Amino acid sequence: MFLLPAVAYLALFFGYPMVKNTVMSFQQYTITSFYTGAAPFAGLRNYSKVLSADLFPRELLTTVLFTVCSIFGQFVLGLAFAVFFQRRFPLGRVLRSLLLLPWLLPLVVSGTTWRWMLDPDTGVVNRALRALHLTSSGVPWLTGTWQALVSVILINIWVGIPFNTAILYGGLQDIPAHLYEAAKLDGAGPVASFRHVTWPMLRPVVTVVLVLGVIYTVKVLDVILVVTGGGPANATETLATRSYELSFQQFEFGRGAAMSTMLIVISLLFAVVYLRTNRRAQNV
Repeated sequence: MFLLPAVAYLALFFGYPMVKNTVMSFQQYTITSFYTGAAPFAGLRNYSKVLSADLFPRELLTTVLFTVCSIFGQFVLGLAFAVFFQRRFPLGRVLRSLLLLPWLLPLVVSGTTWRWMLDPDTGVVNRALRALHLTSSGVPWLTGTWQALVSVILINIWVGIPFNTAILYGGLQDIPAHLYEAAKLDGAGPVASFRHVTWPMLRPVVTVVLVLGVIYTVKVLDVILVVTGGGPANATETLATRSYELSFQQFEFGRGAAMSTMLIVISLLFAVVYLRTNRRAQNV
């Protein structure tokens, strides 16, 4: 009885949409289907069209680069901030609270603000670079192909740092202080203490952070759509943005559902592989 409300909620708002999306990926679902209810079975045709598209290899590579670079930057900086805020100093709690702001702001607001800041002509970032005489013409943050990809990666890192910091900071707080005292008595310095005490004790929290981070980052949509719209020249087009375009711009709901299902499978595969690898490492 206690589990029933939670199970019902998960089944209604998570289970049903996923099942419906999977079923739709095997149908020829169009706008007409909403009125007639007729959606002929298409088999693997939608998946075949998605996989054989000319831009699919590039979209897959962009998704991998975006995810790997974002997760690496978020985790490294988040861990650095978490270790830094372990120390007690004046205004430490205030600064830790302010660090959560990027996580609390709506992503559309954050993306719009960053797009204004990175504008090649009037953005404050290029103005600052010119004022410091670091560049004469400015950096094409949003109009260059590789620069645009770097821009959305940096923005996503900025958005994800608070989540990583909050979870890792909580994990650091649970490590018993006497372990550090014992390591110090044995002559361990800060680096050795982190390697032999902090990291092994923090590994379960790191697993949660990385798995959730990858699942979230693979499906990032709003930041890219607001900042670059997938451009220029499809340089920031990912599987998530392509799925959105297929479903809500081209109204190819079957193909869009097929792309979404592939994203789900990729996320689940990563989670399973990483969790098994991490479990084997702990057993060793």
